[in-house]
Amino acid sequence: MFNPDPVIRSVPICAGHSCYVIDNALADPDAWVERAVRHRADFAMEGHNAYPGIELAMPDGISERLRDFFAVHIRQRLGARRIQRAHSRLSIVTLPPAQLQPRQWICHRDRMGLGPEHAVGASVLYLFQDAALGGTNFFMPKRPALDIDLLVHESGTLDSAAFARKYGVARGYLTESNDWFEKVAHIEPRWNRAIFYDGTLFHCSDIPAPERLSEDPARGRLTLNGFFHCTRRAG
Repeated sequence: MFNPDPVIRSVPICAGHSCYVIDNALADPDAWVERAVRHRADFAMEGHNAYPGIELAMPDGISERLRDFFAVHIRQRLGARRIQRAHSRLSIVTLPPAQLQPRQWICHRDRMGLGPEHAVGASVLYLFQDAALGGTNFFMPKRPALDIDLLVHESGTLDSAAFARKYGVARGYLTESNDWFEKVAHIEPRWNRAIFYDGTLFHCSDIPAPERLSEDPARGRLTLNGFFHCTRRAG
């Protein structure tokens, strides 16, 4: 599934954190696009997360191979120890800005309800050729943690008008800094590029040209996403 001899490049995000970039990650990336095309009817919008598009959960066997790659090449770099669970999915960003809900106007963290003794690794593997579909952005909060926590909470409870009025956040994909978050890193997309990072950092898909989005796996912003719940290494 994966390139057996990956070259891993470290891109700084903020103090103590980096994104690990691997080009030519898959041995046969075209097969993954073909898989997505074959299963196009099985993609669906999920209500349990804020992903602005359609998703297809991967079988346990795929998640296990992704987990094995993470364990060998990335786990220690992210300060993780034992991997407790891994899951993966194919994803396609599809929503136009006018259809986004407030929680999709801001960046997010993959916290999975876990405490500070746990680490969450995350990965994105770009399976599209059109770089204009966008890569991944990372952010740091500009406000105190309590204010940020309330913003995040109310992005899921207030309606669009009330959220915009209270927080001054514009409807649409977050591509640059705003009054609440400073953009600190950007990873350009590239065909068959994988990135791994600490999912508890604020991040989001970079969607600079939403008019180019498509539900067609062969044309749209198709990615293979992985999530790794781990215990955190002491110290």
